[in-house]
Amino acid sequence: MTGNLTLALLMGLLYGVGTYLLLQRTLTRVVVGLGLLAHGANLLLLQAGGPPGVAPFVGPEGAGVVVTSFGEGTADPLPQAMVLTAIVISFGVTAFLLALAFRSWVLTGDDEVRDDVEDARVARERPQEQAHTDPEAEL
Repeated sequence: MTGNLTLALLMGLLYGVGTYLLLQRTLTRVVVGLGLLAHGANLLLLQAGGPPGVAPFVGPEGAGVVVTSFGEGTADPLPQAMVLTAIVISFGVTAFLLALAFRSWVLTGDDEVRDDVEDARVARERPQEQAHTDPEAEL
């Protein structure tokens, strides 16, 4: 089975832009970046499911019972089920992140994540501690 180059390039673009946005300091960009990463993962799962337009289940003609068969010309239904699950999970995570971003907006009036004062203090003290405990520095 050969993959679709256009779909592979689109997945790479979604992953790249999603990762870039996820590393930003504003919460709205983080939410959009996570959505793009989720869409890229959904496309990856659908690409792994087999050729498009092929039914996942094939049964005998005229029968009321559906018989599963994974032969030539059928698609794997597991990636389709995983995509449906991933859509629901990404919707829940997006709703949670939007609630956090709204709460941050209400409290601070801005959606930018600021540096923690305590974290900055620890970062300033860390190089001094490493200079005294580095065994290679004593050689």
